[in-house]
Amino acid sequence: MEILFATGNATKAKRFSKGLKERGIEVITLKDIGKELDIDENGNTAIENALIKARAYSDIVDMPVMAMDDTLYLENVPDEFQPGMYVRRVNGVRLNDEEMIKHYINLVKKFGDNGKLTCRWVYGMAVIKDGIEHTYTWSKEDFYMVDTPSDKVNPGYPLNSISINKKLNKYFTDMTDYDKTLVEEDETNVVEFIANSVKSNQK
Repeated sequence: MEILFATGNATKAKRFSKGLKERGIEVITLKDIGKELDIDENGNTAIENALIKARAYSDIVDMPVMAMDDTLYLENVPDEFQPGMYVRRVNGVRLNDEEMIKHYINLVKKFGDNGKLTCRWVYGMAVIKDGIEHTYTWSKEDFYMVDTPSDKVNPGYPLNSISINKKLNKYFTDMTDYDKTLVEEDETNVVEFIANSVKSNQK
């Protein structure tokens, strides 16, 4: 059985592939089908945006489709300053990597405690099979944003320079591949949700 993951992000596309393959489901990517739609992701939540993407691709392929989105939540920060889905866009302006680092450091200084601000990513997943929509949401473990950046920058992922893993007390930019295995989160529940949705007998 196959499922299309509606993402152009190669890293994201691999995220659930192993777990789903163990359950007899092969993940197909947009690259595999040679199609990528220009979708207006205008939802208000991660779930809404995931559904928008899943519906768009479900209309053009004859297989189950899954899509996901994420939002960033900053603890003790007023709603008007929450990035939500617009992590890189502030007041309608798309920030480059350097501008992002500066913007979030300012938020840490304004709302953080002792140079730290507790944050977490919240995810939304949508699966459509035979016209039936299934949704699931979950969050990653909290981490800190700090007001002193690392010396290293991951191009395209600027927040890694000011984000610290709580368990290892290391900047994301300083974490080795081995470090990442130590703090890798169990997403079995997400894999089970996708598998159960795909194998659902509902029509």
